[in-house]
Amino acid sequence: MRHKIQQVMNSDEAGGNSQLAAGLHLLSRLYGAAMRLRALGYQSGCLKTNNLPCKVISIGNLAVGGTGKTPMTIHLAEMLDRHGFKPVVISRGYKGEAEKRGGIVSDGRTFFMTVEKTGDEPLMMARRLQTIGVPVVVGRDRFQSGMLAFRTFRPDVILLDDAYQHLRLWRDLDLVLLDGTRPFGNTHLLPRGILREPVAALDRGDIFVLTRTDKDETDAIERLRHIVGNRPVYTASHHPFLSRWLPAGSRYRSLPVDERTSFDRQSLRGRRVFGFSGIAGNDGFRETLESLGCVLTGFIGFADHHRYSDDDVAILLHAAGRTGADVVCTTEKDYIRLARRMPWPVDLAVIGIKMSLGSHQTTFENDVISRLGNDAGT
Repeated sequence: MRHKIQQVMNSDEAGGNSQLAAGLHLLSRLYGAAMRLRALGYQSGCLKTNNLPCKVISIGNLAVGGTGKTPMTIHLAEMLDRHGFKPVVISRGYKGEAEKRGGIVSDGRTFFMTVEKTGDEPLMMARRLQTIGVPVVVGRDRFQSGMLAFRTFRPDVILLDDAYQHLRLWRDLDLVLLDGTRPFGNTHLLPRGILREPVAALDRGDIFVLTRTDKDETDAIERLRHIVGNRPVYTASHHPFLSRWLPAGSRYRSLPVDERTSFDRQSLRGRRVFGFSGIAGNDGFRETLESLGCVLTGFIGFADHHRYSDDDVAILLHAAGRTGADVVCTTEKDYIRLARRMPWPVDLAVIGIKMSLGSHQTTFENDVISRLGNDAGT
């Protein structure tokens, strides 16, 4: 049933003869009405919005799935650090034990939680940002987490990962990411489609980024401009890099390689590779592996945030061996969840993703910094 629902959610067809599609469409109308009423409550002041004592940037999206929120959050933290700001990242900590009560993942140097407590994405961000000393905090209540971050670290900017729908907290800048290949999915709301909110909710956004734009996305840009008018619209691409290479028998390594170096495509070119991932965009990761010139012998996709068991590891290694693979490849998010199960009897390549705005990076930086009032260090 889950697979059938996902098919309907991602289908561009009307599905008029499908009872499942009709039922999901009815639920999506009820869901849409609830989301509009909720937004109106905050807009009118009937529902309270809290303010933090520092600047706040939200990085979010309109649709479920992987648009690159986490790589963009890392990108922004590094950018703000270069400009002299003191950022702190706040993430919900989805499926982590600390999600409900909140807590400090890292102070930028020392780690205080395991992946079981933080969830995969916060710990991944903390490890990537350790080189520049940016703290990471988790918690479902972003205001409480923000106050914890402010009391502890005195940041001048807080970055909210995946918070476009978190209207309880005021933000100085709403950065909205949309998948350049399908910005609005099939235009339907959950659960008939993949939209979290009606397209009209883009009216709250300040800066928009169409991600995964490795090709000409003129049509997508024009379609978005019809909705957001003259507000800034950028395009960005996802660049893979080799985060870690662990030879067979290696133990867990907590620190990544220097991601500022370009991805060495020769590392996997011609190698027999078995891939797997448990992220929102498994198909996208498979396509990334295929683009690196390897011989992909097989691939297994799991649900997003999947918690790997010993049985899962045994299945993966058996499948890799059966297909004659000499390298197993996965994502940074998956490695975070698997690292303590090392060593593996086969080479493991961990692929990370960097966000690139290409020649528009400087203009993008100026847009973001101007929204913050150029008050780094105050």
